[in-house]
Amino acid sequence: MPTRNVRLSAIHAFFHFVASRNPEHLELAQRVLGIPFKRAQQRVIDYLEYEEIDPILKAIDRNTGHGARDYALLATMFNTGARVQEIADLRVRDLQLGKPFQVRLFGQGKKERYCPIWPQTAAVLRVFCKTRDLESQPEAHVFVNHRGAPLSRFGIRHILGKCLVRAGDDAPNLLKKRLHPHSMRHSTAVALLKSGVDLSTISHLLGHASPATTTGTPKSILR
Repeated sequence: MPTRNVRLSAIHAFFHFVASRNPEHLELAQRVLGIPFKRAQQRVIDYLEYEEIDPILKAIDRNTGHGARDYALLATMFNTGARVQEIADLRVRDLQLGKPFQVRLFGQGKKERYCPIWPQTAAVLRVFCKTRDLESQPEAHVFVNHRGAPLSRFGIRHILGKCLVRAGDDAPNLLKKRLHPHSMRHSTAVALLKSGVDLSTISHLLGHASPATTTGTPKSILR
């Protein structure tokens, strides 16, 4: 059954036609066109608390190829707060795993920015790249699927969902949340905010503003 706004949209379209063809009914048409659309209540975006990231990472079997990839993927996403597509597009040449530890991200409009990462994240990525023999392949994508193709947004969502289910045995509260890859970005922002980082710096790190001086970082959750 059509929703209220869909029906109202059809009525508005009809009275736009009436107003253009029958000027004598213009006043009535204007009154109808003045009926506002119903605003939907904005859904609260779920995110992961700092304490909830740990069981997700611990539930990943890092001794398998897919497990090592999933661990490195989620750790990098949480550390950087990168958009899903930014992570999917990440190439070996974009990693700086020696001091200063950072990754280069290309955001909306191919806007380039550098995001600092923890030494622990750099170590995870270093081992992962060495295992995949990526050190001599600067153009290679860092995160790929079983066919060797770059992970898609859907693939990253699937990996996050799979890891959440596994972590749900020890942290059942995770299964109650509506989480998706963008939730990791919100989780990073919340962690930075709780660590005392100012909003302008957080906006810069997430690719929303001009450069600013970093005033702090959240403690690492990597082991």
